[in-house]
Amino acid sequence: MFPIEGLSSVNIGIGFLAELIKILLADYMNYIALVVIIASAIFSIMSKFIKVKNDFLRTVLEVSPFWLTFRILGAIFIFMTIFKVGPEFIHSDVTGGTMIGVLPSLLAIFLVSGFLLPLVVDFGLMDLFGTLISKFMYKLFKVPGRSAIDAISSWLGDGTLGIMITDTQYKQGFYTAKEASIIAVCFSLVSLPFSTVIADQLGFMDIFVPFYGTVCLASLACALIMPRIYPLSKFEDTTYMGVEHLKEEVIPKGENVFAFGLKKAVERAETSPSFGDIILNGCKTVIDMYFGLLPLVMAWGTLALIVAEYTPFFTIISYPIVFILKLLAIPNAVEAAPAVLVGFTDMFLPSIMVSVDGIAEVTKFIIGVLSISQLIYLTETGAVVLKSDIPLNLKDLLVVFLVRTAISLPIITLVAKFVIFA
Repeated sequence: MFPIEGLSSVNIGIGFLAELIKILLADYMNYIALVVIIASAIFSIMSKFIKVKNDFLRTVLEVSPFWLTFRILGAIFIFMTIFKVGPEFIHSDVTGGTMIGVLPSLLAIFLVSGFLLPLVVDFGLMDLFGTLISKFMYKLFKVPGRSAIDAISSWLGDGTLGIMITDTQYKQGFYTAKEASIIAVCFSLVSLPFSTVIADQLGFMDIFVPFYGTVCLASLACALIMPRIYPLSKFEDTTYMGVEHLKEEVIPKGENVFAFGLKKAVERAETSPSFGDIILNGCKTVIDMYFGLLPLVMAWGTLALIVAEYTPFFTIISYPIVFILKLLAIPNAVEAAPAVLVGFTDMFLPSIMVSVDGIAEVTKFIIGVLSISQLIYLTETGAVVLKSDIPLNLKDLLVVFLVRTAISLPIITLVAKFVIFA
């Protein structure tokens, strides 16, 4: 019998398989990550001296000095963390050790999604669903209806999965640069399983429904406002590398919406890739994500956590936040202020910072919900966006993080003070 203890009760197929792999290979995941990240660094260095003839491998391995530096750093950090060698501030439980806890999830979700994403994007599901809700999705959020699948995949599976789907659809011509950017930072939601971890850590599992309901309310407000303001408003409605823009067709007058959507889904499925192409492209996707992304997650995540845990950087830059929290009459404003900004590095840090004794329950609730609603984390979703072809850079992500915080914080505070803890 397979050990299935730890599987989430709410998930989608891809997310379920990823969790199952993570549980079955739990004893080996760290060493698999070690081998992959070190191999990425070694082969990338070798490609500087040996001509790589295969076009795909050349694309994966021949990177700029900037990216090569972080592949090497990622290899050094994971080696030091797993074998506990070198300075403790690199391999401690709150820096490199935290990142080691993130990597198994990414290993599993990249492996499964690399082969199964075509089932979501190439066989008509997005065409059917997108047609059904296309009208109100574009009016409200400035994105095609099919983007709802990205949101559902994130909500029930994993936020990185939603970004990968968005990136794939962008490169195929279904999204413009502006639409892909909006979807990546407004619809790639933190999954239910991850949200339960935050709620449990703060002691709110008994009120998880209102806890997550507040997350949804704040995220909805962000999705309504952000497409209309900077930085998302600056992007053009141009396609990736000039590919044909595959817009959602207008439903003919008098035609049944479901019937039209089903017809479009069948047409899409008829042009789907063969089984052999799915396997070949899946292998390429997994290799690209493993070699290109995992070292960056390890390097950036560890560096960000070192700054957060061992320097006063976030405490210093959070001084203006203290004033805002006091203005909102949030208890423990001085202690909570750094937690408002530190979420840019990692989703779990804010809840860890306020889970100590002496912090008011209402403050824990506000910070916990805010950390989920902020959505951009360099240790996970941020790194995936930067590695993708979606045209968002690091500065854009920082601005998005701050804007989401500015929109979400007052909403969450009102709900916490006048509904949850009234």
